[in-house]
Amino acid sequence: MDLRILVVEDSDTTRRIIRAILETREWKICGEAKNGRAAIKQFRKLRPDIVILDLTMPDLNGIEVASRLSKIDPLVPLILFTISDVDQLFDAASGAGIYAAVSKARAWDLIGTIESATAHLGSPGQPIQ
Repeated sequence: MDLRILVVEDSDTTRRIIRAILETREWKICGEAKNGRAAIKQFRKLRPDIVILDLTMPDLNGIEVASRLSKIDPLVPLILFTISDVDQLFDAASGAGIYAAVSKARAWDLIGTIESATAHLGSPGQPIQ
């Protein structure tokens, strides 16, 4: 499946790591954004299949961005990629429309999470995993 993925991450190094992981599959990074406001613009313009969001970014955090993106298109899975404790983010993340949260310490888990999300494409309101 040719997935189009938008990566929203303020760290150049982390974006390179995400790119390296995603390039092990036939998925296309259709865009990258370094902050929340740029993410919203890219999302509207590019209409990605999946979005990977950092939690801590300049101007808007990942939860705020997810909330806005899910209002634009609730069918696009949003994956929070964070160094923070994902269990502590559960309520805020699920309330913002985030499909799943992946710890940066377990970056390779992005692959399985994306594969799971694609199985649910087109189904709004999927719970955070």
